[in-house]
Amino acid sequence: MQIGILQTGHAPEALRAEHGDYPGMFARLFADHDLTFRTWDVEGMSFPDSVHDAEGWLITGSRHGVYEDHPFIPRLEAFIRQAYAQGVPMVGICFGHQIIAQALGGRVEKFARGWSVGPKPYEIEGQCYTLNAWHQDQVITPPEGAQTVGHNDFCAHAALLYDTRAFTVQPHPEFSRGYTDGLMTVRAPGIVPDPVLAEARTRLDNPTDSAAMASRIARFFIERV
Repeated sequence: MQIGILQTGHAPEALRAEHGDYPGMFARLFADHDLTFRTWDVEGMSFPDSVHDAEGWLITGSRHGVYEDHPFIPRLEAFIRQAYAQGVPMVGICFGHQIIAQALGGRVEKFARGWSVGPKPYEIEGQCYTLNAWHQDQVITPPEGAQTVGHNDFCAHAALLYDTRAFTVQPHPEFSRGYTDGLMTVRAPGIVPDPVLAEARTRLDNPTDSAAMASRIARFFIERV
């Protein structure tokens, strides 16, 4: 099954030599699944001609907020609404989770309690997944038709299921321990408060359930459940 990656941002340049950019991270995440990938740099205004140019769509994370004024955001929202209307399956990760919700009528804001960073436990569809978090923004109000299927004590709407049309998660199954550590060093200073980073570093070596989440996402794409 061919999945189109809609790339909405880039990994910091200082980390790309070792960890690659987001499309490469997702290719590694799904290496054991029957998925192939083609990427469109939508942040750079490179969009597919049709929602049927791939059999499913994966929207990446980004340093941008979905409520910010960037040329690619309205066009991406229109693409999401068209794919949703035509039943082409979508998966959203972090920014992708948020932009799908916003495009379909939900509300996204900077969370009053601040940042979530590093390995965090989530209850998703009745199972516990530990996944790397890296966000301040959250879906505050899901759109009509979205079912909240994941949460923790910091993020009330950490995973949303839109029947067979979309499955989205706030944390990052594609982020490795090394890449998350790199973000703390390269991107976080002056943005993420020092006490949040210090606490996150105490959890950095906790094992994650990225492989299990990759299986869940692949099953959604392939079986539409």
